[in-house]
Amino acid sequence: MSVALERLRLDHAPALLAFERENRAYFAAFVPDRGDAYFDGFDARHRALLDEQENEGTIRFHVLVAEDGAILGRVNLIDLADGAAELGYRIAESATGRGLATRGAREVCRLAVEEYGLRRLYAKASPENPASRAVLARLGFGAVGRETLKTGETAIAYELDLGGSFGRERSGTDS
Repeated sequence: MSVALERLRLDHAPALLAFERENRAYFAAFVPDRGDAYFDGFDARHRALLDEQENEGTIRFHVLVAEDGAILGRVNLIDLADGAAELGYRIAESATGRGLATRGAREVCRLAVEEYGLRRLYAKASPENPASRAVLARLGFGAVGRETLKTGETAIAYELDLGGSFGRERSGTDS
């Protein structure tokens, strides 16, 4: 199955909402749930985020789209400032284990350097999410400590210097 990384657009809204709904319980096992308000106000929020992406440049959202138009994952950069941003990603439960997270995040790291002019990325992963931590390790992220999230949960904080180690192939199995 062919999957393409695309910058998030307005016409992705129906497939993105389906992706989020279908995987809500799965994602909630690893990250705080988005809450009912996210789904109730999805269309307005989607438009507002696209406006922010285009006008303010502080976010860059990407989706992994299957041949049939279904969204299988998201790979986002948020809080772009001073040459840095935070990387986040989520893959549909039905698409895990195929290397999509690694491939999508690797491509977004390339875009971060070549198109967005970033030099450093940050990320967070739950200690209970070994697959996400493995993706970050494959990309060259190094653990730099622990962080308490707004929810009170603890996450491992990661950092990647895009000028130094990024671009070299990482060993290991994709997940």
